[in-house]
Amino acid sequence: MQFARTRTRKANESTIPMINVVFLLLIFFLMTAQITPPEPFEVTPPEASVEAPATGQLVLHVSAEGEMAFGDAHGEEDVLAALGDFVEEDELMLRADRGVPADLIASLLPKLAQAGVRHLNLVSTAR
Repeated sequence: MQFARTRTRKANESTIPMINVVFLLLIFFLMTAQITPPEPFEVTPPEASVEAPATGQLVLHVSAEGEMAFGDAHGEEDVLAALGDFVEEDELMLRADRGVPADLIASLLPKLAQAGVRHLNLVSTAR
């Protein structure tokens, strides 16, 4: 009775190069991924038909109750103080809840302009 011979590995067959490639891919994806901080509160943006999405790195959040947050600043006074050193060339995204009254947004716009905001994009969801 003859048994099949077990195949032995050749000396040059190694899994180390494959492990190296997988490790380099892991590092690549970790370095190129954008990790965004969590939102300060739940915001449901209004619906609109838009051609291009809002762009910008800086986001001002406005809740349905009128609460504001920008980075670590919470409350209107703190937010406007944080925007005091805003660079005029930067774009600010306004992520306001659909339940925010229009007069609150209208009263906020001159204050943002006074703080140095010249480019404001309203975040909305597509219909």
